[in-house]
Amino acid sequence: MAHPAMLTSGASGRVASLLFLSAPRGLLLLFRGVALLLLLPFRWRRVRGSKVEGRAESSKKGGRVGVVVRVPAAMFPRRQREQDSAWRRALAIQRVVEARQQGRLEREVALFTTARGDTLFTQSWTPLNTKTRGLVVLLHGLNEHSGRYDHFSKKLNDNGFKVYAMDWIGHGGSDGLHGYVDSLDYAISDLKAFLQKVLAENPRLPCFCFGHSTGGAIVLKAICDPKIEGWISGIALTSPAVYVHPSHPIITTIVAPVFCLLAPKYQFSSASNSTSPVSRDPEALKHKYTDPLVFTGSVRVKTGYEILRSSAYLKQNLYRVSVPFLVLHGTSDDLTDPKGSQRLFDEASSTDKSIKLYPGLLHDLLIEPERVEIMADIIDWFSCRVHQSDCVWASG
Repeated sequence: MAHPAMLTSGASGRVASLLFLSAPRGLLLLFRGVALLLLLPFRWRRVRGSKVEGRAESSKKGGRVGVVVRVPAAMFPRRQREQDSAWRRALAIQRVVEARQQGRLEREVALFTTARGDTLFTQSWTPLNTKTRGLVVLLHGLNEHSGRYDHFSKKLNDNGFKVYAMDWIGHGGSDGLHGYVDSLDYAISDLKAFLQKVLAENPRLPCFCFGHSTGGAIVLKAICDPKIEGWISGIALTSPAVYVHPSHPIITTIVAPVFCLLAPKYQFSSASNSTSPVSRDPEALKHKYTDPLVFTGSVRVKTGYEILRSSAYLKQNLYRVSVPFLVLHGTSDDLTDPKGSQRLFDEASSTDKSIKLYPGLLHDLLIEPERVEIMADIIDWFSCRVHQSDCVWASG
């Protein structure tokens, strides 16, 4: 089974120390132009039907198969990128509106403006027939969006938790080129600002965070901030991106940083998101990868490098995690290494910490056949921290 060349976010300023940063602007532009010219021929393919980010294309003339040209996203006009995010936002809003028209009045939409001026799509799920006893701020994983957690959010509502979720930059209904993250630190700062807003709107309620995969890595880095740590009663993580390995160390130290400078939005066809299965449920996989709000293209250079940087940071700072946490991981996960979750449990300073490894399960636990059990494990853990007297979870 082939493994995707995943790359990860958030460590220190290794990029800042590299070549080219001190070079004159003109020289940098020259290198970038040369790199794009060198890379462009590799995007030409003779095919009988080219699938580009989920849309099938074919070109025939005179009965012969034509040539499909795939160019780096950076070469697209800016207006096209803006229309893409606007279209995605309209679709994300439409889905919530349709749910409300069907009687799903617990689900609402709000747009959130970041300090950078970007507009993020956010939504919430409010318990209608149950007293609200806590909050859960949910962060989705790489290339997906918050709407995919509708069923889980409804389960949380049924147990008295109001849920807030944010599509981070470049994802779902939020601004940005689809599947592109210039810096995961943006997502971390956006999460902090969003948390502050949620807590201001819901005073005196305990607040928890949930993060999946790269979303889990974002949550972990955010709660390393002592200020944020004081806001949170606990976090639950599924398959957090603590250990994400490149295909070769040279990718992290040399190739990726240079490509980030020259062609950050370029997509490596070998770094496909779908080369490793994330669930053993065929219907769940079909539903996920036919969703136009899920980015199914190859990983963009800068996005991948940001994930690698985040992994490098977390490996060095897991001891700083001191909030109560539950981490869940499938032992057969090919995208994020379960050893990373074990290391988090071993090294974190938290006195209240729990880990559960599911034998044979894959990456996307909430769409695995055992999803009902997994959701129950998470909700029970949250409930335990709201009412300590009802706690059945033991650390370990």
